[in-house]
Amino acid sequence: MKDGKVISETGWNLDNSYANLPKSFFTILNPIFVCSPKLIILNNPLAKSLGLNAEQLKSYDDANVFAGNSIPEGALPIAQAYAGHQFGHFTKLGDGRAILLGEQITPLGERFDIQLKGSGKTPYSRRGDGRASLGPMLREYIISEAMHALGIPTTRSLAVVTTGESIIRETKQIGAILTRVAASHLRVGTFQYVSKWGTVEELRILADYTMQRHFPYVKDDENRYLSILEEVIKNQASLIAKWQLVGFIHGVMNTDNMTISGETIDYGPCAFMDTYDPATVFSSIDTYGRYAYGNQPDIAQWNLSRFAETLLPLLHKNEGEAVKLAQGVIAQFTEMYYRNWLSGMRAKLGIFNEETEDKSLIEGLLNMMKKYGADYTNTFRALTLDKLEDTVLFESKEFIQWNNLWKARLVRQKESKASSYQLMKNSNPAIIPRNHRVEEALEAAVKQGDYTVMEKFLDVLSSPYDYSPKQDEYSTLPPPSTCPYRTFCGT
Repeated sequence: MKDGKVISETGWNLDNSYANLPKSFFTILNPIFVCSPKLIILNNPLAKSLGLNAEQLKSYDDANVFAGNSIPEGALPIAQAYAGHQFGHFTKLGDGRAILLGEQITPLGERFDIQLKGSGKTPYSRRGDGRASLGPMLREYIISEAMHALGIPTTRSLAVVTTGESIIRETKQIGAILTRVAASHLRVGTFQYVSKWGTVEELRILADYTMQRHFPYVKDDENRYLSILEEVIKNQASLIAKWQLVGFIHGVMNTDNMTISGETIDYGPCAFMDTYDPATVFSSIDTYGRYAYGNQPDIAQWNLSRFAETLLPLLHKNEGEAVKLAQGVIAQFTEMYYRNWLSGMRAKLGIFNEETEDKSLIEGLLNMMKKYGADYTNTFRALTLDKLEDTVLFESKEFIQWNNLWKARLVRQKESKASSYQLMKNSNPAIIPRNHRVEEALEAAVKQGDYTVMEKFLDVLSSPYDYSPKQDEYSTLPPPSTCPYRTFCGT
């Protein structure tokens, strides 16, 4: 027992603070029963950190909990309402195939949402069936756990179960449900929903809830709602810089896919860039490149502007003054992002201090990488290992000149060469979830029922900065192809 609550033998210690908000924010709804759930993968380390007993979860056949057939004690299942700009077009949305079971209170007193994704129709499903297929759920498991290991704020994956039922997409596919763990599922789109269809008082309630959950330290600020906006901007500037530094492309940066907490969420048509090119797009539905790699910082600022618009009634009673306050803060995003990115790029090159020429040094390398079609991750890996012959840039005169400038730059700082290379090792992943490796793992699991390929892959991805021999095979590039790699939403 803790704080008067009975904690289950498996460790569930659920609260439901979101369900105390106005009823228009959500719908109370149980997941739809599935016929024959089977636990495919359980994230043991994550379960432990949440205060759950992984062995008990397995022995008690909690596939039924992860499938939504059994509701753990303390849970109050709800589907959340939200809105969003999807590819720039505003629409009413919501959890069309997800159910929030509740908020797990960990042994350290932290609060995390526990959500079932693919758990059936809700009032927000529109024309969807509310289900998910095994491949996309395993993709989210792999990518979200890889992002966590890379040190990038992200929702995480606790478990994946198959449902024993088929779902129809282009073909018949294996039904599955993913259990997602998040600091919260508050989105820019959540605020857009309340701003559009709620009252100012409901908007204030949502903002106060957000402050209590994520930014309690701004409670006594003169303008707490402006402070909330500043904190969200700060978190997103840091997050997007981290994406860019590892070559991650989200694929669908709609406003409903931007969290208030600053976590990466909704791993649909996402992928990691191989050949460096800012115009890279993987999503099959992003036909105009709105969410290309190089556009992600600008799109983030656009999304944050939409968030700021929702807060205007809270920022100042005079709309004109509210707009000025919001614009002043939003204008800071570009500098915040650039400062984070530049600091990260310096670290990737082993640079500890700052010089005005650093920008041209970094841009010189990136321009060469684009010109010669160099792999983004492996170029920095080669520099880190001092194996310059491993990059296609090696024999070009431009690279020789650049390398001389870089070496001279390292000499000008007080830190040793060994320290610089250690900084690079800590900043440049030896491996990323290469697209062809992800597909290899998914094909083995979905088509052959062989999960060993994925398990081995997850093991090496769990320590991306180790530079261990077992990671070498995962750093190889895919074979040449005439068809560009494409990812899909998986809905």
